[in-house]
Amino acid sequence: MKFQIFHRTRYAYAAPVRESFNEVRLKPVSNEHQHCDAFVLKILPATRLRHYDDFFLNCVHHFEIPEPHSSLSIEADTTVTTNRANWLDPAATPFPLARVAECARMERCFDYLQSSSYVEIGPELWRLALDITVGQTDVWQAAQALLRWVHGNFVYAPFATTAYTHMSEALERRTGVCQDYAHVLIGLCRAIQIPALYVSGYLHTPNADATHAWVEVFLPEIGWRALDPTHNCQPDEHYVKIAVGRDYADVPPTRGHYKGTQDRLMEVGVRIQEIPA
Repeated sequence: MKFQIFHRTRYAYAAPVRESFNEVRLKPVSNEHQHCDAFVLKILPATRLRHYDDFFLNCVHHFEIPEPHSSLSIEADTTVTTNRANWLDPAATPFPLARVAECARMERCFDYLQSSSYVEIGPELWRLALDITVGQTDVWQAAQALLRWVHGNFVYAPFATTAYTHMSEALERRTGVCQDYAHVLIGLCRAIQIPALYVSGYLHTPNADATHAWVEVFLPEIGWRALDPTHNCQPDEHYVKIAVGRDYADVPPTRGHYKGTQDRLMEVGVRIQEIPA
């Protein structure tokens, strides 16, 4: 599928601010599942943009606005083509759960087995993960059991949490949004030594276009495979991947700091249009 995506973030400040330094993670990745055909980032007030690849190989644009300004607009215009050709059979059993500890010796998995900013692994979470996966003998099947549990035991509740809500709080409340679903699934997977990472991106549906979050788990001899606990499914061609990290703290669409008033308003809008083949 081919999509045109327009993402706008606008800040309005109660009084002029200055010395604004910002990072933006909005450019979709290009891999075997999708290709970023075009990407244009526009900043107002106008400024010079630079970019680099971070530790997780996400494309990060950064800029600074030293002079006083009363508003900041960040607009990303993207064209991307998606393809989920190597979707994994839900019934597959590619790697024994009894050998999952081998992942801890793989360099690319190490960071995704530890506690992180919004995900904490402890004895209670380990016990819960064991109870959920009782009887499972395969890593992929265990991950799907955890997926089904999160989807079936949480209530989707916009505004019940914030971008800074910790996994443990979301787990206690059993409510939240896609970010919370993802953090809880990541924690449960890591608790039983299944490497799991956080994915930020977009989801296009007939009823709504929005930023979204889901999870990828690592299967030895297979690689990373995506799971969406919010919708209890494997992401398909309607999903657009932007960035990955240990949790949300590694992949916010915008992040920065400035000098001046804390009184501000933020508006975010996303529009996704399917382009006919």
